[in-house]
Amino acid sequence: MLFLYNLIVIIVSFLLKIVALFSRKIKLFVDGRKSVFTTLHEKIKPTDKTIWFHAASLGEYEQGLPVIEKIKEKYPSHKIIVTFFSPSGFEVRKNNTVADVTLYLPLDTKQNAKQFLKLAHPEMVFFIKYEFWLNYLNELKKNNTPTYLVSGIFRDNQIFFKWYGSFYKKALDAFTFFFVQNESSKNKIESIGYKNVIISGDTRFDRVVAILERNNTLDFIAEFKNSSTTIVIGSSWPKDEVLLTEYINTTQEHVKFIIAPHNIKPEQITTLQQSITKKTILFSEKEGKNLADYDVFIIDTVGILTKIYSYATIAYVGGGFGNPGVHNILEPATFGLPIVIGPNYSHFAEATELVQLGGCISIANATELETAFNSLISNQNYLNEKGLICKSYVQNKKGATDTIMSAI
Repeated sequence: MLFLYNLIVIIVSFLLKIVALFSRKIKLFVDGRKSVFTTLHEKIKPTDKTIWFHAASLGEYEQGLPVIEKIKEKYPSHKIIVTFFSPSGFEVRKNNTVADVTLYLPLDTKQNAKQFLKLAHPEMVFFIKYEFWLNYLNELKKNNTPTYLVSGIFRDNQIFFKWYGSFYKKALDAFTFFFVQNESSKNKIESIGYKNVIISGDTRFDRVVAILERNNTLDFIAEFKNSSTTIVIGSSWPKDEVLLTEYINTTQEHVKFIIAPHNIKPEQITTLQQSITKKTILFSEKEGKNLADYDVFIIDTVGILTKIYSYATIAYVGGGFGNPGVHNILEPATFGLPIVIGPNYSHFAEATELVQLGGCISIANATELETAFNSLISNQNYLNEKGLICKSYVQNKKGATDTIMSAI
């Protein structure tokens, strides 16, 4: 089975080079890996002490960031290596300041794993949430390198729990500790014989709590808001925007809207802007404008949504009308905002729990969206109650990073 796995990886590697001719994202995926070993050779000396973190994409990087920061603080003489599998993570965070070296992870062939680990020679390794690469794990086990899973989630549909997954399960022997998010994950991994499991919780809560301690000031957002009730729409998709623009165009409520779409391709931004009848301004066109005069602010850039949430009265988080579902609701929750989302959220524990607690409102159509927004706008006590539920939820879930650091 391991032979078959390695053969599939080689075939996929070949096919990706062909697909890269037609896909910009896959081209980044392929081209970004060409210089990994050269970069490691240039930036990591044989005498350097190193610690390696791997994140599949942007979400996992953000999830692991509190641990990376604590490790960097505890081991200041070590160089931090961060790898990504996906371009959507690497391209956004390739210039981060917490890592000494940020790279794509070479595809999981035996040769790549050996060469990467020889050049990186980490003293400790952290995989964030998931991505279990057999050859990397097998080589780490051979090297007796302390290896940890951070904020892990285990579910029935994973290969470890299938009758044909024994060869994959064996690679889990590489882990010194599994730091998992919940009791269910602990029970699943223990059911296949692993007892080195600690329920740490989810490090994302530590990350979003830390946001409150940072400077979230954006003068241009303050100018636009101008003390008005403001609904911030984060990570919206076209299916969200159909309902949202209907509400924006027809509402009689005195409220302003900030929209930060998930996709900021010019043609999609233009379509969104043209669908709104109220006075609208783009982030890219804001210079020299009196922003207080506008009703809708479309953010056609990335990287500032978290700070924008600090100015919100209500948050709508997009993705809930698609698959796999709603985007990150913890960032608005940490600011104590009531949150409105679409109907697809069951894959996300925090969304499910906040809907059950009442801090988050799930809507399925335009009528429900209108009712949710109007109820929050017209009833300050109702708004405050839901916001407090969200804030308390986040505060009560923090502490995963301290649990992990204590165990290490």
